[in-house]
Amino acid sequence: MLGQTNEVQTGYSQDETATILKSFMARVFMWMTIALGITAFVAYFFSKSEALMGMLYSAEGGMTILGWIVMLAPVGFVLLMSFGFQKLSAPVMIILFIVYSLLMGMSLSFIFMTYTTGSIYLMFLIAAGIFAGMSILGYTTKIDLTRFGSIMLIGLVGVVIASVVNMFLRSSALDFIISIVGVLIFIGLTAYNVQNLKRIGSGMNMSDSSATKQAVMGALTLYLSFINIFLFLLRLFGKSK
Repeated sequence: MLGQTNEVQTGYSQDETATILKSFMARVFMWMTIALGITAFVAYFFSKSEALMGMLYSAEGGMTILGWIVMLAPVGFVLLMSFGFQKLSAPVMIILFIVYSLLMGMSLSFIFMTYTTGSIYLMFLIAAGIFAGMSILGYTTKIDLTRFGSIMLIGLVGVVIASVVNMFLRSSALDFIISIVGVLIFIGLTAYNVQNLKRIGSGMNMSDSSATKQAVMGALTLYLSFINIFLFLLRLFGKSK
């Protein structure tokens, strides 16, 4: 009965819907993997060059003007891709995503100055394992995570506000709490976002340019979840140099 209902609603049979969904999700994870690869390579490459790091950080340890631009620019890219989704073409969305991942690599190069290489690799592997597990859960669960996702988004707003406040308070205890809550929120959002992408991908016309744009936006969403899980874990368990 479920297969018949799906066929009426989307115009595809159950088997065709499953094939389309797999193709869509494969694109999402492909673009996410490419972006993570670019970010990791650029971050490592910059960290190995004193000249490049000198462009971002001053001798006193503070950020240069270029460093601030690099740190804040990704936020602008996310907003541009989100609000310009309808007007931007698929190739432009892809270019923006690639440039975004490059800028993120530049801004994340600081972790190699702050933490030991071993702890960075270890936290990355742990983050990858957690992300994979929650992605599988989000894809396979029959429970509707919509309400759960809404709660996670509210919690995310709280984490952002608390982080801004702690920039002035500089409380190590509050930073610890924010990191724990942040990890839990992005773990939950991973499952929610994967389930949401599963809904979007079902019955989508993969030959339509909007499918590519949706895949890129989906990749951006999952990329952000992974990066934040990794960074919060690093703040909690990373070994400082």
